[in-house]
Amino acid sequence: MMGNRNAPVVQTRLPENWAQMTPEEKRTHRLNNYLSTEGKRFVSPEAEKAYKVRAQRIVDVLNVREPDMVPVNLPIGNLPSAMFGATSHDSFYDPEKVAIAAQKFNEKYGEELEVFVGGGGGSPGRALEILDYKLYFWPGHGIPEDATGWQYIEGEYMTADEYDDLIRDPSDFWIRTYLPRVLGALAPLRMFQPFTNITENVHVMQILNPLATPAMQEMLQKMIDAGKEIQKTSQVMAKYAGGGGLAHGFPMMGSIFCKAPFDTIGDTLRGTQGIMFDMYRHPAKLMKALDVVADLTIANALKSPQFNSAVMAGYPLHKGADGWMSKKQFDTFYWPSLKKVMDALIKEGLIQRHFAEGGMDTRLESINVFPRGFVTWHFDKTDMFRAKKVLGDNCCIQGNVPSSLTISGSPKDVKE
Repeated sequence: MMGNRNAPVVQTRLPENWAQMTPEEKRTHRLNNYLSTEGKRFVSPEAEKAYKVRAQRIVDVLNVREPDMVPVNLPIGNLPSAMFGATSHDSFYDPEKVAIAAQKFNEKYGEELEVFVGGGGGSPGRALEILDYKLYFWPGHGIPEDATGWQYIEGEYMTADEYDDLIRDPSDFWIRTYLPRVLGALAPLRMFQPFTNITENVHVMQILNPLATPAMQEMLQKMIDAGKEIQKTSQVMAKYAGGGGLAHGFPMMGSIFCKAPFDTIGDTLRGTQGIMFDMYRHPAKLMKALDVVADLTIANALKSPQFNSAVMAGYPLHKGADGWMSKKQFDTFYWPSLKKVMDALIKEGLIQRHFAEGGMDTRLESINVFPRGFVTWHFDKTDMFRAKKVLGDNCCIQGNVPSSLTISGSPKDVKE
């Protein structure tokens, strides 16, 4: 089942004995909070009743139990925008228009769904422009305004000889090397020395001297300007809060965003070609870096503002699919660091939800190593009959219905 990273952050307290609770007890606590209607406002008693039915249905499948009916969670992409007058360009520059389109979609089709469709969309386009973000093209920036999606610009944003810097001090590497490369407005960060050099008052002036430069002051102003743009978008998201889905009886399951460490390095730092070479040329350093990134991923998840209320941790899996690497490479490079992250978050009672892009047919036995009900899989191009046979006793599974089919296919195509 799909978690919602844009779900409202509900401030909940963990039990005082949280550290002593078992993973199963923590998981039950999270699911019970999700099922409970306490503190949740509904437009009518009927909406509250509908919430309870839908939430129980979703919890049943997460618990790998047969529900009263199969929950419907359609992969619809930008269909609400396309149907109700918004565009992909609007998702970056007019989020309110996209939110209104989602609201209209839910008003028309919501009764057929278990999960309310949020506005979705991209990040604030103007903020990305101010920061000179280089990792993506989006409608109106790098690609035509009428484009229907956005495009990742893969590159080598960390060189092979910089593995040692990443491993030794990932925060310093990120601040003074990586961010200036992918956010042009932050190029002046290169002028700083490592902040760990500030150990006495004599160092303060030496380290912070770049703040006196026009380039650094211009950078800080751009960060302020970008922050104002982000605030505008956040206000719109808060106003619509998932289109009011919760109030109308639709469960919204908070999810913490995570990535497989191999994908973080391969997508964000080295690029596909770079990391494929590294498996042969620098395997030991790659393994060390994967372990470092795994620890960072765990720490980020545990510090998430949604940690207390989240039910899931969600991962888009990119480079571990069949055809990207051999089974041996998957078991050596991809899976161990991902499993390390999953194990740590399972200990906190978080259900691990994976969108496995590509095919995972040769991986099914390797990934079936977790307690019942702690992992769900949304497959892209995997044999669902075999997935059911291998994983069905332990995991909730869904998939093999692409959003392109939902958007452009006929009713007959979708049913088949």
